[in-house]
Amino acid sequence: MEEEKVILVNEQDEQIGLMPKMEAHEKALLHRAFSVFIFNDNNELMLQQRALDKYHSPGLWTNTCCSHQRDGESNLQAGKRRLNEEMGFTVDLKESISFIYKAPFDNGLTEHEYDHVMIGHYNEEPEINPDEVAHWKWMSLEDIKADIALNSNMYTEWFKVIFDKFYEYINVKS
Repeated sequence: MEEEKVILVNEQDEQIGLMPKMEAHEKALLHRAFSVFIFNDNNELMLQQRALDKYHSPGLWTNTCCSHQRDGESNLQAGKRRLNEEMGFTVDLKESISFIYKAPFDNGLTEHEYDHVMIGHYNEEPEINPDEVAHWKWMSLEDIKADIALNSNMYTEWFKVIFDKFYEYINVKS
């Protein structure tokens, strides 16, 4: 099976090429990605704990799902596809903010992503894919913010960056 490729982009999110995912992470090249945030009627965010055998950030808590768009796939198509693959459900998603971040890992890989945040709504229990997700839970934004302050090492690097930006964004809107 051919390794999945990521979409290399410039700082304007214009596609400049394709590269195998691991190579892009080894070379820390800017590539397109997305992060899905699913809320319930209580305005709680569905978090997932990454599977324990993931190649980076195993066992850490993060947003509902995240991944990389495939060549020719829209942000919304990619978000729905991956939400179903990881969490076992699909919902309508709405694009929110996007931004660039860079996060190096201890294993020599680096996430350097032009990340598109998408928001959806769901009230049921997910049917998690155990190859991708160890556990899941609902948490309020205030509780997440407090827990990240106390237990920063329990969350993925990108989630901490995204959550900070996302939290500020939704507070501006309220």
